[in-house]
Amino acid sequence: MNGIEIRGLKKSYPSEDGRLSVLDGLDLDLEEGAVTVVLGKSGCGKTTLLRLIGGLEEADGGNIRFCGCTESERDAFSAGRHLEKGSPPAFKTAYVFQEPRLMPWLNVRDNIAFGLKRKERRKDDISAVIRAVGLSGFEKAYPSQLSGGMQQRVALGRALAYKPSFIMMDEPFAALDYFTRESMQRELLRIRAETGASILFVTHSLDEALILADKIVLLSGGRAAAEYPVSLPHPRNPLEDSLAGLRHSILNALGEAVSSRISGAAPKADALNISSKRPVYGLLYARERIYTRERI
Repeated sequence: MNGIEIRGLKKSYPSEDGRLSVLDGLDLDLEEGAVTVVLGKSGCGKTTLLRLIGGLEEADGGNIRFCGCTESERDAFSAGRHLEKGSPPAFKTAYVFQEPRLMPWLNVRDNIAFGLKRKERRKDDISAVIRAVGLSGFEKAYPSQLSGGMQQRVALGRALAYKPSFIMMDEPFAALDYFTRESMQRELLRIRAETGASILFVTHSLDEALILADKIVLLSGGRAAAEYPVSLPHPRNPLEDSLAGLRHSILNALGEAVSSRISGAAPKADALNISSKRPVYGLLYARERIYTRERI
């Protein structure tokens, strides 16, 4: 398998009671060229997993194996260095955060090129990335002149410009409104189809997982509690009948309390007490679209 093999991964953090175990012997395979979505409640270790793979933190135990690399190349990547002066790393990861984290004094082109070495900043390559993320015509615009969705496209473009082996995405669309989020999901699938990018995507949203994933991994108790391959073609509607069985299986695995917290599941609209003063969190269903509402 080309991709990433994770075996027995462990990570804990100091707490008032000693150590808080976040990952406890995690085993997971991440296939090359696929979108793997990690789903789970807050605090289950999703972001920690991304940071360990990206080399931003060190594991307490276990192994992360980057397939297709020699042992010395893997050691070099883990140490954050090149094998030889001037040589590219054998396995590169890029990170897209929930916030765009753009440089406000740089325009779109310069933000996308940010982090690249001078010799890697080829004009044609950067222009190709700008086209890929749908920002042609906005090359000279600054972050303050862009919408939230456009800023997140710049962040994705910055990751693509690095030409990574894997792109780690930590709830990148969570702060966007429903319509922008839906648009960015479509854009991500288009870019993935055009570039063949390998993506590890973290989310709390079951609907988002069903829309994007080639494989859904349910993280619980510091381990991969279950894995669900999703072979349906894109585009997908998370409410379509062909996904109903998978949705039911995942919700059962999550448990009633956790599933409502992750997917935003709520009683049907006709069962909601609209006149109640208490906030009601859930989903309003309108034909084949889901409109996420924070408060009704």
